[in-house]
Amino acid sequence: MPILHDKKSLVPYPIESNGAILNVEDLSFSYPAGHCALDGVSLTLQPGEKVALVGHNGSGKSTLMLNIIGILSGEGSIKVSGMPLTEENLPYIRAKVGLVFQNPDDQLFSPTVFEDVAFGPLHMGFSEDETKTRVADALKAVGMEKFSDRLSYHLSTGEKKRVAIATVLSMEPDLIILDEPSAGLDPRARRSLINLLRDLPQSLLVATHDLLMVRELLPRTVILDSGKVVADGPTEQLLADEALLDAHGLELPV
Repeated sequence: MPILHDKKSLVPYPIESNGAILNVEDLSFSYPAGHCALDGVSLTLQPGEKVALVGHNGSGKSTLMLNIIGILSGEGSIKVSGMPLTEENLPYIRAKVGLVFQNPDDQLFSPTVFEDVAFGPLHMGFSEDETKTRVADALKAVGMEKFSDRLSYHLSTGEKKRVAIATVLSMEPDLIILDEPSAGLDPRARRSLINLLRDLPQSLLVATHDLLMVRELLPRTVILDSGKVVADGPTEQLLADEALLDAHGLELPV
């Protein structure tokens, strides 16, 4: 049984895993006003798997993502690489699961690109040399290595999205969750982003309304409706089922 050590406390933690990167079992969540946003959601992702999470607005996609990274806490079970999502384990899990927000301006808050990408490793206590290496590797992975000293707010939307992904990559996560990554991009930037995501080795969970991107990039699709998983299977098969898409408020552009 492998042993992981919390970087701060160095307390050994035994990990039991079936090999999955993410296990969500029977997860339910209701907001204080009483709205049930998730109702018994179960989901498993394997290493390197690229999965689309689709559904109409209000279907529960954002609530599920926020539960996976521990911002919200529902009833049920969430494990990352076999480690239960608990308050004690949260720093480790947030290092292994990176969330890329829909609006990159919500993720980029430092003066320069380098400082934005370095924030995570420095916050986790990595050395200056290790942080510099991680930043260089992350920026190279997204094709932004020449932008290290640039001011983040001067970048285009597509460039900002790449840097936002780099802020997650610098933590060397096992799973990357992306919220509407193609939103607001022109065709060239969208194509560039799809090519970038295709080449990433990490598991991806992509919440999106862009079903054309789903068809091209993500072999597996999970459909949420009213907080429940109503379909989970091969993307090609699900997107070819017009009755299924129509029943859950989805439409594949012609």
